[in-house]
Amino acid sequence: MKIGFIGMGNMGYAMLKGILNHARPEDIVFSDASRERCMAVSKETGVLFAESNAECANVAKYLILAVKPQYYEKVLKNIENIVRPDHVIISIAPGITIDYLKNKLGADKRIVRAMPNTPALVGCGMTGICYEDKEFDFNEKDVIDNIFSSFGKYKKVEEKLLSAVTCASGSSPAYVYMFIEALADSAVKYGIPRDMAYEMVAQTVMGSAKMVLETKEHPGKLKDNVCSPGGTTIAGVSALEEYGFRNAIIKATDECYKKANSFS
Repeated sequence: MKIGFIGMGNMGYAMLKGILNHARPEDIVFSDASRERCMAVSKETGVLFAESNAECANVAKYLILAVKPQYYEKVLKNIENIVRPDHVIISIAPGITIDYLKNKLGADKRIVRAMPNTPALVGCGMTGICYEDKEFDFNEKDVIDNIFSSFGKYKKVEEKLLSAVTCASGSSPAYVYMFIEALADSAVKYGIPRDMAYEMVAQTVMGSAKMVLETKEHPGKLKDNVCSPGGTTIAGVSALEEYGFRNAIIKATDECYKKANSFS
């Protein structure tokens, strides 16, 4: 079994680091447009790089297309005469459909679509995946499972939901980082040292997320549990409502969804 990455940007790198927790460097190969990037990642991880996308595709059975949607046409031209029916092609680009890939590479090609996120870098990724069960044998499904569970959790969804997955988990870490930065800034305003503010806020976000996952309580109920009548928290929540916190998140999701679908 050989896993190949075409593209070694932030997302490809995050997935690579997760997979290396469960695979040997010699089981992986990658290619990237930047030779400098190839050399740096190879030196850090011990994973060898291929000299071209075609070479990467030729030696890897499981081929992860980790490039931005606007580069797909070029990459697909590089590999269209290399990929075989026994390849498992994994696409992580928003808006690039299975039908589009089969049209470019051949109807007999087997495609997995996935939408991971960058917390994969620390083993806490969340990925939505979809593929046609009947196209893959048991061992291949096992490898697919191992790939996506190596850097966090995943959910198998219908392909039509993948743009929504982009909104829920693919792009949303950026919003969380903005929230952490803004809340830390507000704490610094009142005298907390910046490094301490970042740590306190980030730990609070992580703990709050864990409460949702482990208690299975509705987020609204957990919020209510913090909001004592006439207290500090409800005063803050009231201000968030006044200044459109929820609406801003929903509008961001609308724009994210629109952009994801624009690539198809």
